[in-house]
Amino acid sequence: MSALRPVTLRIAAFLTVTTAAALSLGACAPRPGDASNNNGHAANVPLATTTGPAVSCIPITSIQESRVRDDWTVDFRVSGTKWYRNTLPNRCSSLGFERAFSYATSLSQLCNVDIIRVIPSGGGPRGPLNACGLGMFQPVTLDKEAKK
Repeated sequence: MSALRPVTLRIAAFLTVTTAAALSLGACAPRPGDASNNNGHAANVPLATTTGPAVSCIPITSIQESRVRDDWTVDFRVSGTKWYRNTLPNRCSSLGFERAFSYATSLSQLCNVDIIRVIPSGGGPRGPLNACGLGMFQPVTLDKEAKK
């Protein structure tokens, strides 16, 4: 009888780990009922027209502004009026709510292999909330209302 106990414990441990993994992956998917457009992103993401091929990196020194649009989308303004839209490959939970992120890189560029960290509002001892991978940087022209 004691020989069965370790097998039972292993199965229970496997189910616990599997359930925890499934719960943590739920944060990466859109919730049913979220207001979204055809891409699964929030409806308040401004429309943009692609102006060229996507690039994997943009120079950090040329970044003049970043605008978090939702949990998937960040627009970067570089060199005056040029914009790059970065659509994250996975949802970055709370990014759209907090609208602030940080990054660290040893290069002079921000690239699609880099990680951003959501910064919580109000400061405090919590530190960064989520770490999320960037996507490709797509050059775009934003709708005029979105630039305001």
